[in-house]
Amino acid sequence: MTDLLRRLATLSLTARVALGIAFLLIFGGVIVSIAAFAYGREAARTAYDRLLLGAATDIASAITVLDGRPEIELPVSAFELLALAPDDRIGYRIIGPDGETLTGYDELLVPSGRKPLNEGFFDGSFFDEPARFAVVSRRFAERTLNGTIKVVVGQTLLARDAMAYEITRNALYVLAASGLAMILLSVIVVRSVLKPLETIAGGLSRRDPHDLTPLDTSVPRETQVMISALNGFMARLDRQMNSMRHLISDTAHQLRTPVAALRAQADLFEDEPDLGRKEKIVERIQTRSASLGRLLDQMLAQALVIHRGDSARREAVDMRDIALDVFEDGDHAILNPEFDVQLEIGERPVIVMADEPSLREALKNLLSNAVKYGASPVRVGATQSGKRAAIWVEDSGSGPAEEVLAELGNRFNKGTLSRQASSGLGLAIAHSVALSFGGELKLERTERGTFRASLEFDGAPEWTS
Repeated sequence: MTDLLRRLATLSLTARVALGIAFLLIFGGVIVSIAAFAYGREAARTAYDRLLLGAATDIASAITVLDGRPEIELPVSAFELLALAPDDRIGYRIIGPDGETLTGYDELLVPSGRKPLNEGFFDGSFFDEPARFAVVSRRFAERTLNGTIKVVVGQTLLARDAMAYEITRNALYVLAASGLAMILLSVIVVRSVLKPLETIAGGLSRRDPHDLTPLDTSVPRETQVMISALNGFMARLDRQMNSMRHLISDTAHQLRTPVAALRAQADLFEDEPDLGRKEKIVERIQTRSASLGRLLDQMLAQALVIHRGDSARREAVDMRDIALDVFEDGDHAILNPEFDVQLEIGERPVIVMADEPSLREALKNLLSNAVKYGASPVRVGATQSGKRAAIWVEDSGSGPAEEVLAELGNRFNKGTLSRQASSGLGLAIAHSVALSFGGELKLERTERGTFRASLEFDGAPEWTS
């Protein structure tokens, strides 16, 4: 059973449509067969009943009265009508007013009951074969004969059944022909409909593995949804690949210098005979190791942010909680205990659809940059203005120079950033978080002469109305 289900799941769309239509035709064929047979039988009964009634009427019309006795001369025309069914047996009986058989087969019995049958049809048997009978009555009111004479004419059912079967057979022939035409037409239509998919598949198979540009969207409307989803997936994949390439490039660039410096310091330590100078070399090695550790932490954080940006589920996040968590973590006190860091949040929720760990990592990097390179006091907060929600860090310094400010948030460039070199990666993390959740990183000098770095997003609709 499992193998059968697996095979059915791998059937082509053309085969599925053909099987579906075939099933409908078989199911419909059974219903049509029953209906056609019922219709054929009724049509045959009506047609042959008319022949029976015509024959019985002709016989009844040919009865005359002579000397008080009925004279019967069977008309040839009556039996010519019934001869249209050559394989059927024909029987007749003429019953006088007193119930005696004037001529014909005594075996043809007319049903009796509360209302004796004078006119109409009934079913019975004739020589142990099922048959159909018609009864016609003729009333005589003469001086020598007063009463009713009944004429009973019967016929077996072979011709009727043959006619019913023929009507059913013809209906099934038409159904089979139309069904075959429908299956062929459906196969042609399905293949025509799937042609754009084959074109898309061919285009994808011929593409360079690194080509993630959008596919041509001039496709049928029904296929547009799939193409849009595929283009969206390739766009996310392209962003992740670009981010990873930049991360690898940045990592190689940023680790080369500190690792080389550590190696040089270690060589100096090995060859230095002076104990005092050895202690200074050890201090420099410890300082550079700590700096390298922070750099690696930032790089891992950036890799995590890049991954979560496209894979994490968006949830309603109150950015006041993010600001509070980062403030209470107290990492700023370790970096620079002399700095005064203040928290500014209001009572109104500041809700955005984002990923909480990514927002927390971005704010931690903004706060670390402010504590390292800004001026005290530093303020951390979350505010909402209209439909825009922001989480920010503001220090009392004037911020980096204009040429440095233009490079922040992009790829790390040591030659350009000079003293603020290590802040570039922290801002790059914040920039990645902003892009991942449809926001932006803003770096600006305020009217108070302070420098503010903020992440701005569209507020959640239910909280901005």
